[in-house]
Amino acid sequence: MLGKRNKKRTLPSVCAVIVAAGSSRRMGGENKLLLPLAGAPVLAHTLSAFEKCAAIRDIVLVCREQDILPYTELARSFGIAKLRTVTRGGDSRTASVLAGITAAPEGTVLVAVHDGARPLVSEAVITEAVYAAAEYGAAAPVVPVKDSIKRIEDGNIAADVPRDTLAAVQTPQVFDRTVLTRALQTAARENRSFTDDCAAVEAMGQAVRATHGSYENIKITTPEDILVAEAFLQKEEP
Repeated sequence: MLGKRNKKRTLPSVCAVIVAAGSSRRMGGENKLLLPLAGAPVLAHTLSAFEKCAAIRDIVLVCREQDILPYTELARSFGIAKLRTVTRGGDSRTASVLAGITAAPEGTVLVAVHDGARPLVSEAVITEAVYAAAEYGAAAPVVPVKDSIKRIEDGNIAADVPRDTLAAVQTPQVFDRTVLTRALQTAARENRSFTDDCAAVEAMGQAVRATHGSYENIKITTPEDILVAEAFLQKEEP
């Protein structure tokens, strides 16, 4: 299922588009990206991961209009030198990602779209997806599904679904800029909704290469996720 580990070669210019325009409804309305995680806001950890990654040249942050100034100040205070702009997102993920792509610097060839609420993404996960996208045009990290999966019909378990054919997809999802732009513009024009950017690209007939994700690359969605993320960070401390 998974592609080969990245081969060292010259990369085209890569811009990370960090999507941080959600409403944090499952956090009771509290902005989850500003919650403290091991002494720093969740979003600071996310931005720092891409700041430190050698495969990333630029960062664009997409957020709600009311968050533009506080997020800009946060990035400044944590030394995010690769940040080129903080731009307003749209009413949907598709609109927000398109806004981020539009704001990417001239000359950007690949865009790495990442959830702002995934603060524990590693350099290895980012880099492998970037190299795979440079070769195949689209790539995304995945992890094998651990649980047994059942198909449900009319409230009853109808059949097993083989786990070896399933994986949970993560971010960053990395694409050729032109390919992703065309896919999202088509989705917006046809008023189609997709669960992630891979699905929009796949709908255009573009295969997405699977790369190695990490079970630590969790998305902060509920208060319990903060506790899990802190446990992972404590494990990494010397």
